[in-house]
Amino acid sequence: MSDEPIISDYKYIFQKDIFRGKVAFVTGGGTGIGFTITEILMRHGCDTIIASRKLDVLKNAAEKLSKATGQRCMPIQMDVRKPEAINRAIDEALGHFEKIDILINNAAGNFLCPAEQLSFNAFKTVMEIDAHGTFNVSKAVFDKYMKNNGGVVINITATLSIRGKFLQTHAGSAKAAIEAMTKHLAVEWGPNGVRMMCVAPGPIADTEGMRRLGGNRITDEFVKAIPFQRLGKREDIANAILYIASPAGELLTGTTVIADGGAWLTDSNNFWAVKNSPVYKQLSKM
Repeated sequence: MSDEPIISDYKYIFQKDIFRGKVAFVTGGGTGIGFTITEILMRHGCDTIIASRKLDVLKNAAEKLSKATGQRCMPIQMDVRKPEAINRAIDEALGHFEKIDILINNAAGNFLCPAEQLSFNAFKTVMEIDAHGTFNVSKAVFDKYMKNNGGVVINITATLSIRGKFLQTHAGSAKAAIEAMTKHLAVEWGPNGVRMMCVAPGPIADTEGMRRLGGNRITDEFVKAIPFQRLGKREDIANAILYIASPAGELLTGTTVIADGGAWLTDSNNFWAVKNSPVYKQLSKM
């Protein structure tokens, strides 16, 4: 079975059947934040499709999610960088469920790296997974279903590009591209009844991203500097998506919800301090 944790004491804010009869397609839905987003949508009556490159992980996650929620979860192997594979996956999903009401673009790639050490290919790869991948999947779902039926597309971004973050030139550039893309598509696809939104998580505990990217920065002092005085939880992000995708968010489109407890406002973003840290010096040797 999947190692991803099921929420043991989820507290409902909305009606439990608010997404009854709806279908969501979640890229990167087999692990991390994507797994919890999928779980909470399913807890509210939504059937789901989870897609990524690792089919064994997806199958385990789908079994676990269905058992916990009683809803259907369909695993589909797919690479967001490959339009042909995406089209096949969307066709398969529509053949099974006949609809895709909600698309969550959550698939992403990231790592810490000084820009001077960043290879051309590494930058390209992150842009292809994050920015190109978001467009590829959004366009396929729009063309095949949402153009004539409407829907909600929610892109998971980040706060990296707001002030320019050290060691994250590649990911910050990709997320900024996604947020600009979201605005353009909100304008073009709005008349088709499609809402386009972004959710930008801050530091989220119990995620692979935090383990790999947080390094030694997540200290008591770091947490105390966050206005809300805590790290985010996976379900914080999932609950934000729940609101945006629900009828309560019907006037929301073309913008970004920053879900980080105010961390981006108070993070010192001190590149000089980081550049003289053991973490930076180790990365510079790679």
